[in-house]
Amino acid sequence: MTTSAATLTDLPALTQEQLAVLFEGAHTTNTFTDEPVDVALVQKVYEDLRWAPTAMNIQPLRLTVVDSAEARERLIAHMAPGNQDKTAAAPLALVAAYDPRWHEHMPHLAPHREGAREQFEGKAEVREGMARTNALIQTGYLMLALRAHGLQVGPMGGLDTSGVDAEFHAENGWKTLLVINVGHAPNPEDEDAQRPRAGRLEFEQAAQVL
Repeated sequence: MTTSAATLTDLPALTQEQLAVLFEGAHTTNTFTDEPVDVALVQKVYEDLRWAPTAMNIQPLRLTVVDSAEARERLIAHMAPGNQDKTAAAPLALVAAYDPRWHEHMPHLAPHREGAREQFEGKAEVREGMARTNALIQTGYLMLALRAHGLQVGPMGGLDTSGVDAEFHAENGWKTLLVINVGHAPNPEDEDAQRPRAGRLEFEQAAQVL
């Protein structure tokens, strides 16, 4: 059942305890328990994050769910040395990428923008910039949605993105952004599974009110 926008406006704000699951109480996780992560749960996560906004509703984020042992070995070969063991041990790995040809879906995603697919066909550089920016935004939604479903995440940028693309995206043309390891809980036997909270900038340091 779809919840109407009018109903959503009547909902109370999340409690501080609920917000902590997404923000202050959440940590990047380096190692996880061995409990497997069902791909069906990742599908549920995507069902939520896809409703979050992107420019013109272009939704360029694409996910390669690395579930099998064979695919995991192929991915590890393109990870930086410091990230290989973490990726090998994680219950599941997601390759977050973007589709430079997002405009092909515009008749479905933005039917009110008549001719948008044709308008962007010859503008590869514009599409590339829009795709990367909005897929990074969607990756933020993805990590929050994973946490909202009770999962721990370990995003990593240390990898050969071109190598990952050649390995997994040669046919679809997707462009890799980062890898996100996913599990149910941090490994209690690893003291570095979640490192102590580092500093954060205060509002006054990160914002200006004009």
